Amino acid sequence: MRILLAGLVLSITLVTRAWDGNSKIYGVNLGSWLVLEPWMLPQGWLDMGGQSCAVCSTCIATESSFAKAYPDTVDATFAKHWDTWFTKDDVEALTAAGINTVRVPLGYWIVEALVDRSHESYPRGGLGYLRRGLKWLKDAGIEAILDHHALPGVQTPGQMFTGNCTSDVQFYTPYNYHRALVWTAVMTTLSHLDSDFGSVFSIEAINEPIMDASKTPNYGTFQKNFVATVRAVELVLGIDVPFMTLDVSASVSNNFTAALSAACSSTIFTPEVQSALADAVPILVEIGVQYELQTVLEASSFRKQSNSPLTTNFMDMNWQYNNNSNPADVADGPQAYDNHLYYNFGGVADPNEKAYMTSICNLTRVQNDAAQHNSPLWFGEWGLSTQFNATDEFLYQWADAQKLAYSKGAGWLYWNFKTEISNLTNGNALARQWSYLEGVKLGFFTKDPSQLHDPDVCVPYTNHSTESRRAHHRRLIH
Repeated sequence: MRILLAGLVLSITLVTRAWDGNSKIYGVNLGSWLVLEPWMLPQGWLDMGGQSCAVCSTCIATESSFAKAYPDTVDATFAKHWDTWFTKDDVEALTAAGINTVRVPLGYWIVEALVDRSHESYPRGGLGYLRRGLKWLKDAGIEAILDHHALPGVQTPGQMFTGNCTSDVQFYTPYNYHRALVWTAVMTTLSHLDSDFGSVFSIEAINEPIMDASKTPNYGTFQKNFVATVRAVELVLGIDVPFMTLDVSASVSNNFTAALSAACSSTIFTPEVQSALADAVPILVEIGVQYELQTVLEASSFRKQSNSPLTTNFMDMNWQYNNNSNPADVADGPQAYDNHLYYNFGGVADPNEKAYMTSICNLTRVQNDAAQHNSPLWFGEWGLSTQFNATDEFLYQWADAQKLAYSKGAGWLYWNFKTEISNLTNGNALARQWSYLEGVKLGFFTKDPSQLHDPDVCVPYTNHSTESRRAHHRRLIH
């Protein structure tokens, strides 16, 4: 594979990826940092000026509604939140807990130029805090997944995590697919060229799309264009992409943004990808000026280096139903898959200890995904939360059993790294089952995340569900 960029002198050192696809992921989410979910810090949210309500669309319960309510102070208020919710002390605590990976939920508005201020409102300034946090993680040897958690137009209804709690879902439209692809081009570029992003090895295209695929028109095409956008940026950088070469024959300046602009006309890319690359260029120039990145983005030359491509990441095929697309069909280069599993919302197992343990100890999601070529699979969200009052004794088992099940894949990332402890959360009642760091403190999680309190925790439950089905079948026969 070769890349031809006529007229370019190439000399920037690219950021090196580290995850090799073989090492096991033991991670946490940095939830409520750059996409704030008030249920995780209820007192903190009220102190900021937010509100609490049973239906999140009816009060100030998201970043969007907050920004609309406080247009003159929202940026300063959120800057204080970003500065204090995830700190260097947290990085040190994660390092001490043996965490090797974090998943960083992000809203599309972290690329501020993508926000249509005529009708969209979000806090500004988050990118600077993301850069600082990623640098801390890099220095600590913790790798990062950039998770596009809240998409333009909102990807699923009625959820705080989309940044705008609404029933008016508009992500699955050409306009918003385009904005998501521009976001992707910007994040891919920064992941390779901004040294502060040196811990990033993967970008996730979308967090938790609507499960009914009939309600996500052209999502499969978006998946294809997402991968192509990542690889297009990498082609310009001289990173090998299977079965693709890029010939930019026009005379361009000796800098990356000029090369990316020239590449936009290449017919190896779809019109959607061409358009996304073109719209990313002026945004990158603006970011370069704002964060003093002109040297790597637009004011010096760059060269082809031996450098690993990013791992593209999707929610797995089995996340959706009803004639759903298979993201494995669009893979081009390294790709991984994400699954989320929470028992406390119901629909997984009956609300009792035995049913929970039987379910998790016989989990087949890794195998089912592998059958659809959705491998490697990591579990990007899970928790200790239950539908019943769980004893400490059960939570020791529940933590072990879930870690055992999810480690059969590429690994796991707990939701969340921490939650608030206050009077509104009844002390540590919320953190007890939602905060990884609190779980370590209470002893539910082993100090070495690769270890279990009881490696045989699932022995009493393995194949129990299979035997139950057989017994049920025998009863039907007789």
